[in-house]
Amino acid sequence: MRLFTAALATETNTFSPIAIDIKAFEASLYAPPGTHPETPTLCTAPITVGRRLAREQGFTLIEGTAAWADPAGLINRQTYERLRDEILGQLQAAMPVDGVVLGLHGAMVADGYEDPEGDLLQRIRTIVGPDTLVCASLDPHSHLTKKRVGASTFLLAFKEFPHTDFVARAEDLWRIVLDTLASKVRPVMSVFDCRMIDVFPTSRQPMRGFVDRMMAMEADDPDILSLSVIHGFMAGDVPEMGTKIICVTNDRPEKGAQIAETLGMELFSHRGTFFPSQLDEKQAVVQAMAAETGPVVIADVWDNPGGGTAGDATVILAELMKRGATGVAVGTIWDPVAVQICMAAGEGAHIPLRFGAKSAPGTGAPIDGHVTVVTLVKNSEMDFGESRVPFGDAAHIRLDGIDIILNSTRAQSFDPSLFAALGIDPTKCRILLIKSTNHFHASFSKIATEIIYCSAGTPYPNDPARTAYRHAPENIWPRVENSHA
Repeated sequence: MRLFTAALATETNTFSPIAIDIKAFEASLYAPPGTHPETPTLCTAPITVGRRLAREQGFTLIEGTAAWADPAGLINRQTYERLRDEILGQLQAAMPVDGVVLGLHGAMVADGYEDPEGDLLQRIRTIVGPDTLVCASLDPHSHLTKKRVGASTFLLAFKEFPHTDFVARAEDLWRIVLDTLASKVRPVMSVFDCRMIDVFPTSRQPMRGFVDRMMAMEADDPDILSLSVIHGFMAGDVPEMGTKIICVTNDRPEKGAQIAETLGMELFSHRGTFFPSQLDEKQAVVQAMAAETGPVVIADVWDNPGGGTAGDATVILAELMKRGATGVAVGTIWDPVAVQICMAAGEGAHIPLRFGAKSAPGTGAPIDGHVTVVTLVKNSEMDFGESRVPFGDAAHIRLDGIDIILNSTRAQSFDPSLFAALGIDPTKCRILLIKSTNHFHASFSKIATEIIYCSAGTPYPNDPARTAYRHAPENIWPRVENSHA
């Protein structure tokens, strides 16, 4: 048995001014055949899980290129076509194969391609023919297009947000693949369009219970091979944006369609209740400073590099400085130029420095001050579940008693290890200011005495009812009150 695997992934915020070229992939992950590390990088887990299963079960796994770029704006057309054609050429050279197993994100948009994953899957289908198994795992913050569904045998998505289950879902993917090739099952996809766009953290109700029930249904009903919620990605202005349910059954399409619709309408009935309320920067700082014990985590939820923003907004930091907050650590503010200046100055230097708020309107004003360069680290990394996430060359600076990490590779604040990497003990801080919508919760909740979700500035299109979409569906909540009427 011969199986081909590869990964091509990023998340495209079509409103972001930060374009992606090949250098962005090289900074995060670009691994040609045979060079992918044993540790997965979110969407590349099908490669590492497949590698282990091939050793254990004795099938041949042909690895193609794995490429991941941290979320940003449009992908350069030549970059997408180069990576796509690289993988297609590797597949063509590997033929014949019994199946293709991919790691995709699902929210890519490239210059000239509103549906790159659909384009890739269709071209793969042309190469392997109509009967060969083609499947992929997806990030739930993606767009489930008809083109992708039509070109795939089946698709499934991570269930958790934070995405702590990317390895577990890759194992689900491979279980269905191997059972299919052993003629034990015949996977069939049913899809229901919820006609809504929302944010669905599984770290709280009602989404926690919804996901738990989906997993119970998978365990209890032998007809159900997989259930997934495609959350959608509100910063991706594409025609098929929105929340959808995938039910993969063992050749029971009518049952699958009924299950998908029932789950989808239940989700729709709870619209607008999933994401916690957010304070503005003034309320957030006052509440954090009033706490008797720490660390209090302030999450700058919309300046999230994991959603394609720069991660350089200074609105909350400026408010902390204005109110004289102490015992604060900030992780991180993206400013490659400021990092270069600190690197040139060296550890222990006292220098004038301007940093932050360079990327776009709505991110605040640059911070000016005389800073102390405390620690400099090349090629910094933090933990995220079973993976390691690079955040580039980094500088720990101190300004007015506040410890600030400047980084050169954009990455959201996944884990407290980002502070430890620069010599800061996060557990000894009164306030931790981080940039993440909800991925931080799995790890930071273990050390936080309180978590404050803060909406500051306008770095991200976070209100679909008001966002100036040009391509997204009109008949979708909250753009209309009842899209199922």
